Amino acid sequence: MKLTNTACKSAQPKSKQYKRFDGGGLYLLVTLTGSKLWRLKYRYLGTEKVLAIGSYPEVSLADARKARDDAKSLLAKTPSVDPMTNKVQVKRKAVADAENTFEHLAREWHRTKNNQWTARYGETIMRRLEMNVFPTLGRRPISEITPPELLDCLRKIEKRGSYDVLKRTTQVCGQIFRYGIQTGRCERDAAADLKGALKSAPHNHFRTINLKQLPEFLEALKLNKARIFERTRRAVWLSLYTFCRPVEIRKAKWEHIDFKSKLWTIPASEMKMKRDHIVPLSNQVIELLKEQKEEVDLFNTEWVFPSQLKLKNPMSDGTVNKAIKRLGFGDDMVAHGFRALARTTIREELEYDTEVIEKQLAHKSAGSLGEAYNRTQFIDKRKAMMQDWADYIDRIGKA
Repeated sequence: MKLTNTACKSAQPKSKQYKRFDGGGLYLLVTLTGSKLWRLKYRYLGTEKVLAIGSYPEVSLADARKARDDAKSLLAKTPSVDPMTNKVQVKRKAVADAENTFEHLAREWHRTKNNQWTARYGETIMRRLEMNVFPTLGRRPISEITPPELLDCLRKIEKRGSYDVLKRTTQVCGQIFRYGIQTGRCERDAAADLKGALKSAPHNHFRTINLKQLPEFLEALKLNKARIFERTRRAVWLSLYTFCRPVEIRKAKWEHIDFKSKLWTIPASEMKMKRDHIVPLSNQVIELLKEQKEEVDLFNTEWVFPSQLKLKNPMSDGTVNKAIKRLGFGDDMVAHGFRALARTTIREELEYDTEVIEKQLAHKSAGSLGEAYNRTQFIDKRKAMMQDWADYIDRIGKA
């Protein structure tokens, strides 16, 4: 007589464990403690064996019957496969798949790289994955993700017009797939097959004035008819003289500036490439920084350019851009544009080697040695170049 749900529920423990049979080898084993365990008795290669299916009511009567039918079907189709062995293999695969999902691999890869990045950069990468990739592909075994699947996922970013996020997310996905290949969790990089399949943003350089506009800009900066704060004006001058990135300017700290050696060592934590960078300081910059120090020393702040409102914080992002706008050059120039202006002018007017300029810009060198980095490389030439650049600016300003 077959079991019913009522019979399963009402089965109570006795002085000895006992079985309640359902048919086809399936039975419910009721233990002394009252546990109800599904078991399947079957024969494999002439030997009687028992397969544990689960406990009731976690595994319902219907589910237990399905497990029995699946095991018998497996024996009928492939007599050489033991259902017990197959269960272990299926469980192992499920565990492996859970450990080899795209999200699991991505987080593992992220941990291996995190010590190479700034905290902010690492957080940005993980946030982009959590927002754009994990909801669609996070639970998928990385070995099963196909290029079309990845393409569908990334096209959601493309439809938003977030081309920079699209580009960077695609690159990160490629790195995760390659990590999966290296660690034996997948065999192909699905991102590598998407070349040309996604749109890219029109190439947009940071706005910058040209050499002909420089005298007019310098005059506006000197006369300061826009009445910018002196602290902000010095930040603009430092941006022009050193052509450092805006974030490096606003987060400059006094502890990193050596007046005696005339060097500013920007720590790796503040650099885009996460490596220390040396900025030789011209005589003009040294004088500018002395003026700035005299002003802010009253406030006991670590920042070279503290916020006007909160002295414990650095200058706000965009302050230099706002100053440029007030000077009347907002349509033609942004703070980052000083880098392009210096790069072109130093190469064409001062005739310095491109490699020396790129090193001072903290750009990765091209070629097979691109990853090799020596912060003092070309340091003597760079010192001379930075002084020549400052002198050139002064000459232009007086012309």
